[in-house]
Amino acid sequence: MMISAAVLRGLASLTRARASHTAPLAIRCYSHAKVETDEEFDSRWVTYFSKPDLDAWELRKGMNTLIGYDLVPEPKILDSALRACRRLDDLASAIRILEAVKDKSGPHQEIYPYVIQELRPTLQELGISTPEELGIHTV
Repeated sequence: MMISAAVLRGLASLTRARASHTAPLAIRCYSHAKVETDEEFDSRWVTYFSKPDLDAWELRKGMNTLIGYDLVPEPKILDSALRACRRLDDLASAIRILEAVKDKSGPHQEIYPYVIQELRPTLQELGISTPEELGIHTV
């Protein structure tokens, strides 16, 4: 069933006319939480992965949460996570962390090599090979 334009115009004239001005909208503050700086964020995660009693589940949970953020973790956070992998004797998680960083780098080709460059001393100290060195990287 089609409604003609004339009928619609007639219905429009029956509706209440709008005021020419509108009241200002109230702005709602949904959170009163303090905004975390980049340094505080990095420090929080370094501290998390540096806990001496960190177990394998907490390591995976922390990395899963960290990778879920819209960012590539700073090398100092990854350093702490890789050291946690060594404390737990979990090479597989260390490799997964490096793979996740490569995946999070996305189309920005310069990020992953930079991270590996910054982590190279730690990787050598801990005896961790990159996925590329192991031949398990994807194309």
